[in-house]
Amino acid sequence: MRLLFLGSGEFGLPTARMLHAQHELVGVISQPDKPAGRKRVLTPTPIAAWALGEGLPVLRVDNVNTAEFVSQVTGLGAEASVVIAFGQKLSEPFIESLGRLTVNLHASLLPKYRGAAPINWAMIEGERTAGVSVIGLAQKMDAGPVYAEGSLEIDPNETAGELHDRLAALGPGVIQKVLVDLQAGTLDPKEQDHDQASKAPKLSKADGTVSFDQPCEKVRARVHGLMPWPGCRVDWLCKATGKTAVLTLGRVAAVPDLSCFIGLESVEESPAPGSIGEGYHVMTTDGLVRLIEVQAPGTRMMPIDDFARGHRLGSGDVLSPIPA
Repeated sequence: MRLLFLGSGEFGLPTARMLHAQHELVGVISQPDKPAGRKRVLTPTPIAAWALGEGLPVLRVDNVNTAEFVSQVTGLGAEASVVIAFGQKLSEPFIESLGRLTVNLHASLLPKYRGAAPINWAMIEGERTAGVSVIGLAQKMDAGPVYAEGSLEIDPNETAGELHDRLAALGPGVIQKVLVDLQAGTLDPKEQDHDQASKAPKLSKADGTVSFDQPCEKVRARVHGLMPWPGCRVDWLCKATGKTAVLTLGRVAAVPDLSCFIGLESVEESPAPGSIGEGYHVMTTDGLVRLIEVQAPGTRMMPIDDFARGHRLGSGDVLSPIPA
């Protein structure tokens, strides 16, 4: 099929590669180059960089809805279009220029987690299953009919970044199924149950912390759901030095058992949430979380044993959320 691909972020790369291999991509539309790195060098989006490397025609515009651009896209004669992590709201006239079907790959099992950060929020909320949905475009965010889905189980040890990559790998299969159904005339869209919709708003740097005054599974889910962006930073009060520093938590494990914390047997006799005990276990309201990977400013993320050898982190220290 003659297809247009609209995307900017890395989430769409596996699908873009599949479309290029199995169809005719008449164009790739992406966001304009943006400054990146310490030297603020103008850099193409991951999708634009890939497409340029493949010699595909790439259109980089900050507003796809202008009459001039709509006319340009209409002239490409696409039969259908695929949109993944593009970053602009599409007007009805522009959608009409994209062919007889335009679908979007969204990183959740809709109607749950509509919005900019579905993977993060699915993990933060403790979901055990995640997935992707291929939907038609609608003027209300992520509210279009569902054409296909793919799902997988969330590993309690993985971060949002790792889940992102596994979900991205589901994209080619579900998108290809929809395109095959389109050609065969067997598309069967299902209306979403809008009463069951939930939101997944964009995260900010201020969201990047965690309170230990909650159950251990909640702590684990939030830490992993915030990685790699915006990251999960906490204030670390070191008992040995009396000083406070910022510590980034990369990975933790929930331990619904107090026996690891210096022989404690009940929550009633335990130290305050955030207190660190033996084996780098941190107190929560119903158990512990064990620190697995951490990072101090100016250092790399490293296993907790390696970190502790070069830093004075140990029993009696306290971790607390960074104030907003």
